[in-house]
Amino acid sequence: MSTAPTLMTMMQELIAIPSVSSASPHWDQSNHGVIETLETWLSGLGFATEVQPIAGFPGKFNLVATYGSGPGGLVLSGHTDTVPFNAELWQTDPFTLTEKNQRLYGLGSCDMKAFFALAIEAARPLLDQPFQAPLIILATADEETSMCGARALAEAGYPKARAAVIGEPTGLRPVYMHKGMMMERIELLGQSGHSSDPALGNNALEAMHEVMAELLALRAELQAKHNNPLFTVQTPTMNFGCIHGGDNPNRICGDCALEFDLRPLPGMDNDELRAQIIARAGAVAERRGVAMRLESLFPGIQPFANRQDSELVQLAERLTGHRAETVAFGTEGPFLQQLGMDTVVMGPGSINQAHQPDEYLALSQIPTTLVLLRQFITHYCLGDSRAVTSSAAASGTSQ
Repeated sequence: MSTAPTLMTMMQELIAIPSVSSASPHWDQSNHGVIETLETWLSGLGFATEVQPIAGFPGKFNLVATYGSGPGGLVLSGHTDTVPFNAELWQTDPFTLTEKNQRLYGLGSCDMKAFFALAIEAARPLLDQPFQAPLIILATADEETSMCGARALAEAGYPKARAAVIGEPTGLRPVYMHKGMMMERIELLGQSGHSSDPALGNNALEAMHEVMAELLALRAELQAKHNNPLFTVQTPTMNFGCIHGGDNPNRICGDCALEFDLRPLPGMDNDELRAQIIARAGAVAERRGVAMRLESLFPGIQPFANRQDSELVQLAERLTGHRAETVAFGTEGPFLQQLGMDTVVMGPGSINQAHQPDEYLALSQIPTTLVLLRQFITHYCLGDSRAVTSSAAASGTSQ
């Protein structure tokens, strides 16, 4: 039976495979190369593997690799895509894993291809033991854009396990809650005309001014109503990102579009928020006699919130010595939680290095990550809770 390469070789090979996902067709790439590579390694180690094409997204695939059988078990989950990059701003080749200054540089080293290599390396020495429940290594598509991979899994109701650890970069601190995210576009269509006589047209830019005032009023109401002191930014946020309208000072603006994002707190619902936006902006459009269209720039992420007293969160706190935290960035957590799994976000590296030139993973994070993941596998798959001790103490490294 073939086996996976060494840990460092796995990281090198994964980093070397381009798998950018982007809303821009110029950048967007298939993730099939990464999925195929992982499938080869995992099937060689005895995992039952299933490569899933994602309907409506050509060239995009998920991988579900399972070792053992039965109910319960553990999912170790990550995404196979990376964000676009500015090669001219990198000091090294983004697709060549480069070790320098006790760091591993490369696109996806932190966010988050290296996590797959670490998950495989953590599991490898345990595979000769009898598994009481399955270990599932889950690799998804397009987390950085549409999240079509995680959405497809949630819609299919598969896979399921007792617990799921998503290896996003959190500095190996457990995260049990994050905000949701919406990106919306409102377009107003009025009537252009000569600027010398306002009666010749219907100014979409002026109507958008009123829509923006309504949205700002909605933001103030939401922030007055919703507050969570567990977050650094304790209220929901709404950001006006860009606006486009008109073409010349002496023409009445006939078309105007506003793009904005909204970050709801746990307990808020994206669909309800969208309905409020439609009602407020629609009232302005009707009053001003302009046509309105609201579209989502991507389907959005619901807020994620686990219980701090859940088995997985408490285990993660005990192993790491850190209290579970909240973060502002979004993950695939809501989709895995939708599948009924006790879910936590925790992985090596820092979000401060993600999406940046010279993205890196500190070498010092690797031993602790391997110990942590083996202890999660031991607890959920081997049924031996006695082997689970403090990760920091067992690895001899600090976090």
